[in-house]
Amino acid sequence: MEKTQYDADSITVLEGLEAVRKRPGMYIGGVGTKGLNHLIYEIVDNSVDEHLAGECSLIWVTLEADGSCTVKDNGRGIPVEMHKKGVSAERIVLSTLHAGGKFDNNSYKTSGGLHGVGSSVVNALSERLDIEIYKNGKIHHDAYERGIPVVPLAQGLLPVTGRTRERGTRINFLPDPEIFEKTRFKAEWLKSRLHETAYLNPGLTICYENKRPGEEEQETFAEPEGIVAYVRELNSAKTPIHDPIYFKGVSEQIEVEAAFQFVDAFEENVLGFCNNIFTQEGGTHLAGFKTRFTTMINGYARELGILKEKDSNFTGADTRNGMTAVIAVKHPDPIFEGQTKTKLASADCTKAVTNVSGDELSLYFDRNLEVLKAIIACAEKSAKIRRAEEKAKTNMLSKSRFSFDSNGKLANCESREAEKCEIFIVEGDSAGGSAKMGRNRRYQAILPIRGKILNVEKASMDKVLANAEIKTMINAFGCGFSEGYGNDFDISRLRYHKIVLMTDADVDGSHIDTLLLTFLYRFMPELITNGHVYIAMPPLYKVIPKKGEEEYLYDEKALERYRKSHRGEFTLQRFKGLGEMDAEQLWETTLNPENRVLKRVEIEDARMASEITEMLMGSDVPPRRRFIYEHADEAEIDA
Repeated sequence: MEKTQYDADSITVLEGLEAVRKRPGMYIGGVGTKGLNHLIYEIVDNSVDEHLAGECSLIWVTLEADGSCTVKDNGRGIPVEMHKKGVSAERIVLSTLHAGGKFDNNSYKTSGGLHGVGSSVVNALSERLDIEIYKNGKIHHDAYERGIPVVPLAQGLLPVTGRTRERGTRINFLPDPEIFEKTRFKAEWLKSRLHETAYLNPGLTICYENKRPGEEEQETFAEPEGIVAYVRELNSAKTPIHDPIYFKGVSEQIEVEAAFQFVDAFEENVLGFCNNIFTQEGGTHLAGFKTRFTTMINGYARELGILKEKDSNFTGADTRNGMTAVIAVKHPDPIFEGQTKTKLASADCTKAVTNVSGDELSLYFDRNLEVLKAIIACAEKSAKIRRAEEKAKTNMLSKSRFSFDSNGKLANCESREAEKCEIFIVEGDSAGGSAKMGRNRRYQAILPIRGKILNVEKASMDKVLANAEIKTMINAFGCGFSEGYGNDFDISRLRYHKIVLMTDADVDGSHIDTLLLTFLYRFMPELITNGHVYIAMPPLYKVIPKKGEEEYLYDEKALERYRKSHRGEFTLQRFKGLGEMDAEQLWETTLNPENRVLKRVEIEDARMASEITEMLMGSDVPPRRRFIYEHADEAEIDA
């Protein structure tokens, strides 16, 4: 092997915003649609911080016709005065990482943009960014291209382009196609996030407008009732058993606000926020609330004689089944895991939420005994069902708990290094046979399934656990499952760090993918949130030119591009399904890590994901029909 040189000249220092462009995923989580929309959230979060400081009541968010986005607020405006570094403070904020007014408690008591990189990261990842600041009766202007300023300064200060009675900041930016896979913002995700922000800030109004051709719309988000209205909206399609319970308090200089309501359905939906940031993976604030709530329900149940001395306590899942809750904290100095802030790690939040929840819920339950009894009844029913289903689950798993396969279908891989292992869930025995022959036996396992699996959104737990295909998958993955009552899911036991759904590239294949994703989302959501679930992209076509090399094309657009760019005759082969490919073709196109295309499954908006899954896969037909009619023009027709 040729030796490489490693000395002082090998050490690279990335100046300014170069680091962001070099490793964008470290700052925004990725360069797909999720990371793209995150650019807007970073700018909006800065405006929301102005609201939290009592200085902003209006935010305007516009998707412009040219593909850019504009965010404007009526806050104090980014400082434009001379900074001690000899340049306008705005220039420092927009072009320097970890620069801002959020590192002490003088400008902002609480903030969502605590890392001080939001605006500068958006600037670095934009093809162009234009900013106007309305301050002291003047309009100050600056502009950047890929993070580099293009407006000359006069003695270090921004040029003044006009007079105004307004105040605030207006930022327009166009994402850089050199960085992002796609540069089209996802409007539905944005609207959901803006509405969520309005729920969390009762005194804030957010005006949304989409000016993109064919999508023109305007909407205003303002929620004076705050998170109480949020809980009502989350439960709008369910039957509540009591009015929303709301409380608010301060402990350890942390402001705690919570609203929850139980419904006549056995599922848990607890959302956590810190300084307006949705903590998708939860954290210490949710841990404090859940622990305190479980302790209190068990205490009251024993005090009322509902739990006898010989009875075991309700589990946490028992006490929360049927609960929809929003827990929002305002922390002066929070600690998040990662720049995208998906999990709160501040230890003092546990104590603060525990204290406030205990004090406020004691006051409420002591005065509302009937509501308390209704909630305990939910826990009783949950515990009864849990014990019955735990027994059924034990019977199902005990026979093959440590077996890699219970029905001979699984062709396992040789390696036991989970980080390197992949399992392909393959539609049909024919494709399964080709995949078994074509795979890399060292690291790739193949699990054929027969047709469309059970729709778990409509089925009872006993039917789910009795389903042969689902039992096989649970046994193969090795990590248990977390739906419902006896939660034994342990991701550290996962045998394959890539779970790949490999179905035909047609409508039936997409339906099977949807059923499999519904099962994984409801029973093993951590597999998706931790990035272990993928969808394979088998080619639709093989083109064989008279001259030149054969090519595989993965969709209609690729075929269209090939027709335009290729001169000369060629033969076109359309794959009707994976079963038509021999082992060599399947390896070359779909299994080989060097050539294959995989889509990783991600959850951008947990609330929206749960609602759409319930609507599209559940038993209630009218909402599904309405959704299909509204989105019919977005469908891709399979030829």
